[in-house]
Amino acid sequence: MDIYTIIFLALAVFIFLRLRSVLGQRTGSERPPYDRAAPNVLQRGQDNNVVPIPGSVIDQPAPAAPAEPAEPTERWKGIAEPGTPLAQGLDAVALQDSSFDPRHFLSGARSAYEMIVLAFANGDRRALRDLLSTEVYESFEAAIKDREKHEQKTETRFVSIDKAEIVGAETRDRSTQLTVRFVSQMISVTRDKTGTIVDGSPDKVADITDIWTFARDSTSRDPNWKLVGTGSAH
Repeated sequence: MDIYTIIFLALAVFIFLRLRSVLGQRTGSERPPYDRAAPNVLQRGQDNNVVPIPGSVIDQPAPAAPAEPAEPTERWKGIAEPGTPLAQGLDAVALQDSSFDPRHFLSGARSAYEMIVLAFANGDRRALRDLLSTEVYESFEAAIKDREKHEQKTETRFVSIDKAEIVGAETRDRSTQLTVRFVSQMISVTRDKTGTIVDGSPDKVADITDIWTFARDSTSRDPNWKLVGTGSAH
């Protein structure tokens, strides 16, 4: 090994040691390591010049700004007039269940109405048991038993459901109750064991108006409503 090699090696070791001593020191002006779960990340959002990064806090998401309450004239638009008993009843329902959406409810109520009517016509006790309160189920089952006793069968077919509108809303303790008026057209006929028509007509479309009340326990995790009362408008 010649003298020049030894000099270059010594110079390289000297430069390496100098760099290490500089890079390994803190001057006090460095930014601290980024902590994704640090609560103080939320405070940065208070500076209008700082744009918070989505997902920067994984265990403690920043609380969303409270939504402005809808104006009374708009909250139940198309469902209830402002200041009416129905609007006040819907306000009470919304206080118990902030996720309540009357249009979503009506969509489900229309489906339940059709299912219940057809299940009753077909004597489908299993389907009815899941959709009705105990008292209403017992009433429906008594009618089905009477039909079976006389060996009668009912055939029902929906032509259309023209309207479903909420006409009543109230809260009782933990129970939320909504009353719906259904206006529909259907064909229904009841025959005896010989096929003789004892009620209705296989050809005539009847205009039907039913007023049904649905209820659910507002403290329950079960989101489903059950039919607790039936009536007809003449």
